[in-house]
Formats: sequence, C-alpha cells, structure tokens
Amino acid sequence: MDSDALITFVAIHRSGGFSAAAEALHRSQPAISRRIQLLEAELGGPLFERTTAGPRLSLLGETLLPHAERVLAALEDAGAAVRELNAADAGPLSVALVGTLAGASLADLLRAFAAEAPGARLSLRTATSRQVSELVRGGQVAIGVRYFADRSADLQCHAMAPERLVVACAPDHPLAGRRAAALTELAGERWLGFPRRDGGGEVGAETLSAEFRRRGVGELDWSPIDSLTAQKRMVEAGFGVALLPRSGLEEELAAGRLALIEVADLDAANPVFAIVRRGGYLSRAARRLLALLTT
Repeated sequence: MDSDALITFVAIHRSGGFSAAAEALHRSQPAISRRIQLLEAELGGPLFERTTAGPRLSLLGETLLPHAERVLAALEDAGAAVRELNAADAGPLSVALVGTLAGASLADLLRAFAAEAPGARLSLRTATSRQVSELVRGGQVAIGVRYFADRSADLQCHAMAPERLVVACAPDHPLAGRRAAALTELAGERWLGFPRRDGGGEVGAETLSAEFRRRGVGELDWSPIDSLTAQKRMVEAGFGVALLPRSGLEEELAAGRLALIEVADLDAANPVFAIVRRGGYLSRAARRLLALLTT
C-alpha cells in the first residue's frame, strides 16, 4: 500500500466516482480503476460497492478511509513544513466555518489577519459543525470554526468568544425596543429557529427549547427555518420572533428592518471553538490566525 493508492482511493470517495476522480487527478479512468483493483487485491476485498448512484464505500472502504485521510494529511503537513522554510507567513491557508458565524466581527478579524500576513492565500468554505470537524480531520482545511467543542481524540479545540444571542422581532411588534421582565412572557409568540439536527451538535431549536425548559415551559409554537437569512426575512415580515446571533443583525438593525426585545433574565450565548488536528502541522500563518481567533 503506497501513497498513490491512498490518494486514488480518497479521490474516488470525495469526488463521488471513478470518472470524476480521474479528472481531478489528471489520469485516465482505466488507470484509476486498475490502481484500485491492485489495492483491493492487496487488502483482500472490495473498497467500493457499485450502485446506480455511483460507487459507495464498502465496509472495508469505511474502515480504511479515516486511516487513509490521516496518512494523506500527514503528507500534506510534511510538504507544508518544507514550503514554510522558504516563505514566512505565506502560502495557502484553508479555513472552514459554520456559515452563521461569518458575521462582521469575524470579517474584521480576517481583514486584520490579511493585513498582517499579505502573503497568505486565505480560502474559506462553509459547512455544518459536524462537517467542519470532518474537513479538519481529513486535512482538507487547516482550521475549523464551529459551534460547541468536538471532543474527538484527534482534534484540539480552542475556545473563541461566544456568540451572544438576542430576541429579534419586526419593527412593528408590540414589544419592539422594549424590555420584557422574563423570557416566559414570550412563550406565546410564534418562534422561528434552525431545524433540529440529530446528533449534529448544531445550534438552533435545541438552544431555544433549553432556555424555555429551564423556565418550566415545555411547548412552543415553533417553525423550523434552515438559514439565518431566511429567518431574518421572516421576522422582518412579522411571521414570528427568533433567537439570533447579535453579530448577524447589524445591517438590519441599522436600517430599521429589525428590532430587539430586551429580556431581563436572558443571558444566552452559543459557545464557539476553533479546531485543528491534534499533532497536525500548522504554518506560521495558520498559527497567527489561530491566535487572532482565540484572543
């Protein structure tokens, strides 16, 4: 088993097929197929199940995948370490983050980083918290930014400033700009929130429900809305209220399209963490960005 075989195997899995992997690796499809056949012969079984929707990992393939990704990530670390000898604070730097965290404060931080490390080529992608962890674990990104800590042994979590949550409403809501003594006063409102994600560790309905359960309220009039932008537009239109990150409302509040309800007994925030691979290589630029994220 060599690195070329593992590269081919992982490329097929990530691209979703032999043809796509051949194109990504700039090889012919027969060459890709032959390389996998040799690897399967070496391992004693099929790595993929051929289905009408494309190749799916077999049990053997699922067992091999995390080990193959760690090997390839280590090879990328080695290459990055060598490249860094010739370029301080330069080179590619990939980051994955939950989309709802891409607010003004993070944009300001990234702007400051770009000014400090102009040679770093920063690339960003958005994903769910679970997907952020997988991207970091597989070496596809150097740093991930997600909600809640991931306690996996192969990841390191660094606490960032928590994301403060506030109750947003339409400007013509009876409580717009006013103060409620307790969150229970809003129990009769129609609430909008992110859908529940079983085992996904994502914020949204769970956070909202937990705040009300703590106060003895078990049932809410609640509607799942799967994007922050959609939630804000629905709140603007008067279809309900929402528990939203304060950092993501600046534009709407300044324009008067949204208002806040101050709740005296509510001090809610989502924990946010920057994650990296435990023992993985971080370039000087990545270490600097991690420091900025966690100070």
